Amino acid sequence: MESADQINVATAFLKKFTRMKTIPAVATRLITMIENEDSTFQDFEEVIKIDPTLVLRVLKLVNSSYFALRTKIKRVSEAIAFIGIDNLRNLVVVDALKYLFQKDSPADFFSRNRLWFHCAAVSISCQMIAERIFGIKGEDAFLCGILHDSGLIVEGQAAPDKFKEFYLSYIPEKHLITDHETLIMGTDHQVIGYLLTRDWGLPCEIREAIRCHHKNLEKTGPESLSGILQMAEYLVFRLERLAYPEIKTVLSPLLLGHMKKNIGEYKAIADDLPNEIKRAEEIYSLEKV
Repeated sequence: MESADQINVATAFLKKFTRMKTIPAVATRLITMIENEDSTFQDFEEVIKIDPTLVLRVLKLVNSSYFALRTKIKRVSEAIAFIGIDNLRNLVVVDALKYLFQKDSPADFFSRNRLWFHCAAVSISCQMIAERIFGIKGEDAFLCGILHDSGLIVEGQAAPDKFKEFYLSYIPEKHLITDHETLIMGTDHQVIGYLLTRDWGLPCEIREAIRCHHKNLEKTGPESLSGILQMAEYLVFRLERLAYPEIKTVLSPLLLGHMKKNIGEYKAIADDLPNEIKRAEEIYSLEKV
């Protein structure tokens, strides 16, 4: 597990990141409200109405062919009742992250667009594995995928010079990415992502999956969010939708054995992934960054 020094550095980065107001305040407030069981649909409507773009996104989603409603929904509170809190949460998180990926950055050497495509592909792959292989709700798995590399953006915003040094000096054949990251940055994007999602009050299993997605999970079951996230990254690596072209996800024998045992189902997911990403575009606009 990470050291106290890594946590302290990550905390300092997040404080600076927050002071920069990089994520819209409406999004941050909504994410916190969603994890509060006392929040009502009317409460959400009052906050969402502050952001006209988000209002349009919510109404577009509920009136899309995905839900196939016969009567058009015009009120945000009614829309939330139809799409559900988990879909609302993911929609808000995706909007917040898209805003973050679109912001100008001095780190021209680093392709935010490529990272976004990678996160989008991993998120859809996570959801497909959760639902198709394990028959469980895929919204939390989706959230793991879309957020798992968010710490890299925080580093690029909060410590751009160190981030550039880390990125340009990283040699995949010589370094584990998180080891080299910690050497240069003093922490790694797993720790930052964990702390960010903890600050947002997201469920523990989501936080833990992000916290260890580059670790060798020898005893972690494939049905866990941590296992699903790593297998999704492995699948996306095979399809070459990568944040870093040279990084290969290495699975534990337990996870690899599970995939081999169910190879037909995972091949079907890989074959269907491009179309599923297009389908998700209607819901989350994943391709538009």
